[in-house]
Amino acid sequence: MFNQQLNNLGVQVALDVPLRTLFDYRLPPTFPQDAIRPGIRVKVPFGRTVVVGVVVSLEPPQIESAKLKDVIDVLDEEPLLSAETLKLLQFAADYYHHPIGEAIISALPVALRSERALSAKIRRYRLGPVAWGSRLGRVQQAVLTLCQSQDWVDEAKLRAIGGSVAKVIQDAVAQSRLTEEWVTAPTSNASPPQTASVSSPALNEDQSACVDQVERALGQFKGFLLEGITGSGKTEVYLKILDAVRAQNGQALVLVPEIGLTPQTQRRFEERFPGQLSILHSGLTEIERLKQWRAAFNGSASVVIGTRSAIFAPLKKLSAIIIDEEHDLSYKQQEGFRYSAKDLGLRRAQQLNIPIVLGSATPSLESLKLVHDHKLTHLRLTKRAHTNAHLPVMACVDLRVHPQTGGLAPPTVAAIERHLHAGHQVLIYLNRRGFAPTLYCSQCAHSVQCLHCDARMTVHLKIHKLRCHHCNAERAIPYACPHCQAELHPIGAGTERLEEHCREWFPGHAIARLDRDVITHQGALQETMERIRSNQAQILLGTQMLTKGHDFPNVTLVVVVNADQGLFGTDFRSSERMAQTIIQVAGRAGRADHPGEVIIQTSCPDHPLIQSLLTEGYSKFAEEALKERQEHHWPPFTRLALFRAEGLNRRVVFEFLDHVRELLRARVTGSVTILGPAPALLERRAERYRAQLMLESTDRLALQNALRAVLPLIQSWPKLRQIRYSIDVDPLDIS
Repeated sequence: MFNQQLNNLGVQVALDVPLRTLFDYRLPPTFPQDAIRPGIRVKVPFGRTVVVGVVVSLEPPQIESAKLKDVIDVLDEEPLLSAETLKLLQFAADYYHHPIGEAIISALPVALRSERALSAKIRRYRLGPVAWGSRLGRVQQAVLTLCQSQDWVDEAKLRAIGGSVAKVIQDAVAQSRLTEEWVTAPTSNASPPQTASVSSPALNEDQSACVDQVERALGQFKGFLLEGITGSGKTEVYLKILDAVRAQNGQALVLVPEIGLTPQTQRRFEERFPGQLSILHSGLTEIERLKQWRAAFNGSASVVIGTRSAIFAPLKKLSAIIIDEEHDLSYKQQEGFRYSAKDLGLRRAQQLNIPIVLGSATPSLESLKLVHDHKLTHLRLTKRAHTNAHLPVMACVDLRVHPQTGGLAPPTVAAIERHLHAGHQVLIYLNRRGFAPTLYCSQCAHSVQCLHCDARMTVHLKIHKLRCHHCNAERAIPYACPHCQAELHPIGAGTERLEEHCREWFPGHAIARLDRDVITHQGALQETMERIRSNQAQILLGTQMLTKGHDFPNVTLVVVVNADQGLFGTDFRSSERMAQTIIQVAGRAGRADHPGEVIIQTSCPDHPLIQSLLTEGYSKFAEEALKERQEHHWPPFTRLALFRAEGLNRRVVFEFLDHVRELLRARVTGSVTILGPAPALLERRAERYRAQLMLESTDRLALQNALRAVLPLIQSWPKLRQIRYSIDVDPLDIS
């Protein structure tokens, strides 16, 4: 009777296809009662293929049961995605207007998007119905003796016999002298207690107050913004919160921007929680990621630390969420499923009724607005954790008065020499890779452009090539201008050129360069970090990789080479990002016993942003920036959504966005403003033309309803196959 009822229910399955719907299937009457539950993977027919999907619900089918295809197989004994995780994913797919199946499948590690089992399988053997006989070799006798000593013997124990044991086992199974079976490898739901390899340092008054507030919130939803100056000990606050979570037998999730760039952070967590840590990030192999995911799933990991996608980690006893460097742009997915891990973290904490901590030395204006609206509690760390450490002294070098050579002005060179002579390290920040950003002809003003993008090609002198940093196209450096045959000159400085000049200016001082041209794998980063920690390198030179939470105790001088890059950006967030970058990189100086100094090279020393940071710090800048955003009706006081489109034919791209604009105009209310379409800042990239249409509103619901109204209508546009389009809700980059 039950099977008949179950068969009539049908199953809604999420499939990894770009369609905004779930798919109905019928259950064969032979399936047991509890075989199908939401969150379990199933194998189903789809078109002419067989695919793996995730059951989302058991509901009466929308079409006649006889017309439905049957589920072929059930792949799991228990749901891989909990009801809570499915609810979060369904919300995310709806809010960000992404195909539901792609969203749900993306929450699984790649290894589980096929028929692979969650748990590892092992082979074991027992004596079969056929006797072994009396004349046995040494290996045969050892196998027989071991199998006689117990009911089942794991393959690993048999293989430990050595010799020709593999052949002996194979022959014995074929002759029915051994019976073979595959079983799930045993897993423990909790690792045995291990003692931390380092002791926990005492907290200062500020740190203790922050920890106490979060601990009191365990078991309820409450959001915190932990604003701590660089070097104030935010990580130690996180670790103490995790101690409290583990003491209550809970699990915690910690998100970091780029775990591969912060090995120090990973090491601190491993030292404090040995055997209790699961690490999830894109740099893992499929097998290793499955292993880490499994540890979170079965509860053997009490702390999960990971990047953006770890927001969907399968934690059954999740009791707290921590998002470090919450201002970082990497928490927003920029391709495909364009979700914000930070916003979904707040949503998940609310669903589970648990606390969440957003931490940063330079909080985003969105988070500060939530504080002003009493949706987050503001916690502050106002002094550095190291007893003798103080915030560095910041000053400008006016490039109008002191022209730079090779990237550095004379007063900057003198300051570097002074700090090096004192035996300290110097950090030089320039967010521009390569030797020079432009190859220029002074006779006819020609600059070498990428053939596939609307961008200049960057000079990489060491490999003697020009490279486009947008599409990665490469070509040999020309010896003369293709138009007038005059000599071409590299203009401007990148990290490669700056390194070359530093070797000339500071002979005898080793240089460690950190950018994606030299740090191409984890091993290279580890090696470079060790050179820095051991003081084998005295000059640290690099791009934004240097700002990612590193602790360099012997760095006493930080140089920001080109602060003007972010002062006049086309994106309304440019000034916020520049302020955050300056404060973050400046925070690497003076974190131990010696005072720190920061030099900002700029042609605009009187710019309000520069002056605000120099005289009053980031908090005052953020306060003024919020007022400016409110006056100009920009986020976080309004909501944005972007229709992005790209294609090989520019005219078709704009035809599509014009069509979308007309659909919107016929359906939106007066609270939604439509802007565009307009070309992207880099209109042509990798041979494809790009443009966008912006929607703006103070009413989030009105904006969402506008998107829902037009999405089904877009699919019938006759030239849709000629373009690619996406919807970016709450975009962090509108260029």
